[in-house]
This record gives sequence, C-alpha cells and structure tokens, in this order.
Amino acid sequence: MRILLCNCNSPPSLSPTPPQKPPPSFLPAAAVWTKKTLITALSGALSLTLLVSSSSPALSSDSPPFQPPRPPQLSTPLPDRCNEEEEEELQNKFVLKPEFVTKEEIVQEAWQIVNDSFLDTGRHRWSPQSWEQKKEDILGTSIQTRSKAHELIKRMLASLGDPYTRFLSPAEFSKMARYDITGIGINIREVPDDTGSVKLKVQGLILDGPAHTAGVRQGDEVLAVNGEHVVGKSAFEVSSLLQGPNETFVTIKIWHGNCGPTESLEIQRQLVARSPVFYRLEQVSNSPSSVGYMRLKEFNALARKDLVIAMKRLQDMGASYFILDLRDNLGGLVQAGIEIAKLFLNKGETIIYTVGRDPQYQKNVVADTAPLVTLPVVVLVNNRTASASEIVASALHDNCRAVLVGERTFGKGLIQSVFELRDGSGVVVTVGQYVTPNHLDINGNGIEPDFRNFPGWSDVSQHLLKCNLHQQG
Repeated sequence: MRILLCNCNSPPSLSPTPPQKPPPSFLPAAAVWTKKTLITALSGALSLTLLVSSSSPALSSDSPPFQPPRPPQLSTPLPDRCNEEEEEELQNKFVLKPEFVTKEEIVQEAWQIVNDSFLDTGRHRWSPQSWEQKKEDILGTSIQTRSKAHELIKRMLASLGDPYTRFLSPAEFSKMARYDITGIGINIREVPDDTGSVKLKVQGLILDGPAHTAGVRQGDEVLAVNGEHVVGKSAFEVSSLLQGPNETFVTIKIWHGNCGPTESLEIQRQLVARSPVFYRLEQVSNSPSSVGYMRLKEFNALARKDLVIAMKRLQDMGASYFILDLRDNLGGLVQAGIEIAKLFLNKGETIIYTVGRDPQYQKNVVADTAPLVTLPVVVLVNNRTASASEIVASALHDNCRAVLVGERTFGKGLIQSVFELRDGSGVVVTVGQYVTPNHLDINGNGIEPDFRNFPGWSDVSQHLLKCNLHQQG
C-alpha cells in the first residue's frame, strides 16, 4: 500500500477560484500499511515529506485507471547486500494483487487505517470502543460485491463527522497518485533506514511518463540530480531540483533497490508547474520609499524559488518594505509554505507546531537558517486565505516579522494523509492539525488580522516594534 502524504483538500465550502484579475495597486490608503511518512499536507500527497494542497493542477477526467507499475527488474544480486529472501520481499512489496484481496479485507484495511491514525478534531464522534463496534457491525454483514465494500467504507468514514476524511474510488485515487510536481512523472517520498538516516525513494510513477519510459521504477532510490548528491535533502528540495522548463533534460542517478544496479538516466521534462509569483515595485505616495509587492497564488514546487528571485530583485530595485499578498491563496504544498516562512525568520524561531495521535505528527517545525531578508513585511489576507497560506501568515505574524491586513482567514489547519488500499482505491484520513507559534488552533478559527484597512508605514513599524518589545518583556 502506498501513502500519498497530503496537505489538505480545498476547504469544502469554497467554490473554485475564478480567473484572477491583475492585482490592484496597494499604495497606502489489515494490510501492512504502517510505514507512514508525514507530507508535506504538501495543504494534499501532502511533508513534512510532501504534502499536496487544494490547488493541485487539474487532472484529466479521462485518465486511465491506476495500474501498479511493474516491479523493478532485478539484476545479479550484490553479494554483500542481497539474498533470495530480500529479493522475494522486494518483489512482494511492489506487486499489488487485488484479485487475491477479499472484499472483507478491503473494508477491514480501511477500518485499521482510521483506527491507527485518525485524529478527532473536536466532533468527539470517534473513540476506540465505538470504532471497534463499528467494525463488528460492518463485518457482520454480507459483502457480495466490490462496490458494496466501497459503499460500506464510505458510510464508515462518514460516521466520523469529518468532512476531510473520505473514500477515493480507484479512478479518483489514480488522479491523486498521478499528481506530479517534478516535471518527469514521479512522486518522491522520504523513507527512514535502519541507521536513522533518510533515503529518497520513488513512491509512484505516471505510467508511460518520462521517468517510467526512461527506466525508473517504483521503489528506486534517488541518489543525485544533475550530478548533485541529494543525501540529506528533503523530498520537496529534490522535487524542486527536478523541475525545469518544458522539454529540457535532467539527469538523475538512481539505485534499483537492494538487488539492482545503480544507473544514471537522462530524462526529458514534460510537465511543469507554472510560476505562482507576480511582483512589482510600487512608489509610496508622498514618500521617497518604495514597496516591493509580491502576489503568491499557490504553494507549488516553484513557489520558494520564484519568491527568492522576486525578493532579491525588489531589494536591488530599492524596496524599503514588502507586501506579500496571500488573498485567495487556498494552499498548496505545505512544505513549500514552511520553506517560504524560513526566508523571513531567524534561525530557531518556530514556524508551526503539528499535533496528532501518531508521534510522527507531533513536531515543532523551526527555521534552520538565517533570514533572506529583514525588511518589514505586510501580509494581505482574506477569508479565502487557507491552509499553507495560514501557516506562512501565522509564522510571520507570531514572530513579529509581519503585520496582517485584511479579513480573518479561512481556518483550515488539518493534515490529511492519503492511503492506497490493496484494490487500487484509497482513503483520505485526517491525521493531525497545525497550531501557530502562539499556540492558536488554526482549524475552524482562522487568524485575525492586525488591521482591516491598509495602515500607514509608520503604523506598521510601531506595531512590529511593540510586538518585539512584548516578546522580549
């Protein structure tokens, strides 16, 4: 079973975002599935390994049903790393055999996932006792068809009262599994090994996509990208390295598992994330100062890279302040949000807390580098600012790096993981939630701005100064 770590789905009450007009000027006035990875909830297959958010690219409704990739082709065993038992284990790991899975086993697998990972975020409809009774009630009924099994799973998940925990048909799971931010048709996840270090492995491929055609297989370990070793890098960082202009080439070095060779493959990119950043320099009325305006539409694989370019250029052009516009930004890759927050924060400052029943979701995520910029920041928010956007807004606000202007944010602070069941269907399960550096529960509450209307720059400076003095006192 695969787990697509997801950063969250679109807030359920929000309709699709209409085409954006140019931004206005802002001058002042049962199966073995227990190996889990935290993604992103890239807000979706949400790290932090890699979390996919609400604003993932539209996927064709006529995508073919998901078929598991063929197992890696194993060459002569390496004498010091491979034996017949390991080879058999590797084969079994990557071959799904839905024809041998009973309908009862599929239902029980979904039940077990919820039993081990689901986080009740306040509705109090879940308890170990009630969930055990739910299993007995469901498995006591006759399950004649696969569609009946899927219907039982839907009813079972609906009883939790969580709008984000839901069932995915094989076709729906296929669409989510095919979400690709690398440009070559693969998803990458971080897998801990026995020594405590982390390996980067191919979690899924687009069948007949660039990487699959070149010879990459599910379970392969990624060792280097364009000659740069990726040991110690996150899945998000490596996915960003793989990104590039359409039809350009990237060389990746992979190892085909315990029993396979190491190989360098040149792959032509085909799918590319569009730049989510728009920026310009604005002159402040009745002042020699200039402000660097940056609009971030979503948190995709290019968000951090393009925002760094924008900030450096705006600084070189003489910007005295920054405006970061997160209005109508429903999220994206959570890890992208975390990396963007680091651009503004001092080393050691908290970006977000994550909490959940599973220890892997109980984390204090902190900045690990010096800030790229130290200029004052105004963050624009509204009631469609959600998920990864709220992580960035609260991190900058609570660490006294920015003032928030606009409306209360949406309040989407949950983490979902997407689990594949053995018949190709899947379940999306809420496994954790975010808490701001000031210990505010984002979910259902949102974040209250400091100002409803755009303040004067002196008011921004005074507000940030008071915030810092309060923290120091």
